[in-house]
Amino acid sequence: MSITVIEGHFNSVDGHYTLVASRFNELIVESLVKGAIDALQRCGVDSANVRLVRVPGAFEIPLAIQQIASQNRDDAIIALGAVIRGNTPHFEYVASTTSSGISQVALNHSIPVINGILTTNTIEQAMERAGTKAGNKGIEAAMCAVEMVSVLRQVET
Repeated sequence: MSITVIEGHFNSVDGHYTLVASRFNELIVESLVKGAIDALQRCGVDSANVRLVRVPGAFEIPLAIQQIASQNRDDAIIALGAVIRGNTPHFEYVASTTSSGISQVALNHSIPVINGILTTNTIEQAMERAGTKAGNKGIEAAMCAVEMVSVLRQVET
């Protein structure tokens, strides 16, 4: 018995990609944006096919990606932001609502919407995940987008 295996690859996966990035915690988010753009370019995505949409905060990301997804222009959308725990329950509301909204858009529009929003307890943890000790989660989000585009293209054929 022979089975078909479909796996994503990271080369020749050109297409249109939109990054939606929050301005809140801008120092951290900017590092994620730079990492994501670099990763897309290394995978062969033409920089003319990458656009960056900035929104005020992580809470606004799901609405922006919903509007972008409804245009049927992009092969994938990458959400980038940083939600850092404070002394109030605001963190839980923003993190939960944002994650749920991102997933809903992906399923409703059948497009990869990658959640590259950091949810950390401290600013130090966020900085570590934005390019120091724990790597750059913007790079990981972009690589995930490219891989999912590859997988979905193969599934369609």
